[in-house]
Amino acid sequence: MTSRRDFLGNALLGAVGLRTAPAILRGRFQLFTGSRSDYSARAIRLIEETVTVDLLNQFRFPDFTTTPVVPQEWFNRPGAFTADDYATYRASGTRVFALGSGPGRYEDSVKFFADWNGFIAGYDEWFLRIDDVRDFARAKSSGRVGIMLTCQTADHFRTVDDIATFFALGQRVSQITYNSTTRTGSGFLADDDAGLTAYGAAVIARMNAVGMAVDLSHCADRTTLDAFTVAKGPVLLSHGSCRALVPGHLRCKTDEMIRKLAATGGVMGIPFLRFLIRGEEPVTIEHALDHFDYAAKLVGVEHVAVGSDLDVHGNSAAIGGPRAPSDQPNFERYHVHRDADGRTTIRGLDHPKRMYDLADGLIRRGYSDTDIKGMLGENWIRVLARIWPS
Repeated sequence: MTSRRDFLGNALLGAVGLRTAPAILRGRFQLFTGSRSDYSARAIRLIEETVTVDLLNQFRFPDFTTTPVVPQEWFNRPGAFTADDYATYRASGTRVFALGSGPGRYEDSVKFFADWNGFIAGYDEWFLRIDDVRDFARAKSSGRVGIMLTCQTADHFRTVDDIATFFALGQRVSQITYNSTTRTGSGFLADDDAGLTAYGAAVIARMNAVGMAVDLSHCADRTTLDAFTVAKGPVLLSHGSCRALVPGHLRCKTDEMIRKLAATGGVMGIPFLRFLIRGEEPVTIEHALDHFDYAAKLVGVEHVAVGSDLDVHGNSAAIGGPRAPSDQPNFERYHVHRDADGRTTIRGLDHPKRMYDLADGLIRRGYSDTDIKGMLGENWIRVLARIWPS
């Protein structure tokens, strides 16, 4: 293992030309020159030792205030993604980013996968596509950042035969529905929860057969419960919080759902959006940690992990985009509320190195190293090893 002295020098970030600043503050350290945050030596070690996984981190939301638009320029022009861009990802403390796309239409989804496969191939000295469980170790041993191709909808499956096609293109996780009612079932913004449809059951069965993970994060209640009766093997909530702590919020999951998830061997990722963590202001990192605690006490720490629903910089949506998320019907069910600066994210969990803040928070809550490593990534790796083909 890298020694603490070497790590605090430059071993972790030497590949991208960054240098750490070992300012020792009663056992705490500044990771980066000019950083306003310091972290415990234990948190730094845990991040270094763990293949950390965020099962919904959209890499970089589009920023329409830039010309050309980032990240679209990264796909359109070879070399547009620079070493400085990469430094943010490599230094973040997150080793594997699951993209959670939602283009919907078949044609748009094919383009999405083509863009990302080309991007990963074009920067293969920095990135590795996560195709099977062995790739988590490959990412760590090679010093690369892993990218997992996942979707927040099943709308791009024209028939169940498309599931194998998209698996071949790299897709490893799919939500059954997003927010509305589709051919597969109902999302939580639907006017009526029609439950899982016969086609939705067929989609789950084919996903199980292919080895693509089933994600129920945005499903409405009846659709969620129906899916548990159909799915064979573990089911995921890539980003889902506990309704017991946000009473009445239909986007959060009930104790019954979380127990059924755990009974499959599944794992839930806690998101870092303030309105999914607490129903009123203020919302702090401690309230987010309450969801880790609640789920761990309810079903066991092995069923809890991270699904931030942010991008690497801590953005929760596109910047200056032509369409706002609030345009969706029944959007008021999100019960969006903001801090004094208008943020929907949580201070301390809304920046690139938030995994370090989470590790320190879990240390404060008294978890063991083994349990913290599980929540930082090893729980995701374990469950995906059961789902994906070996």
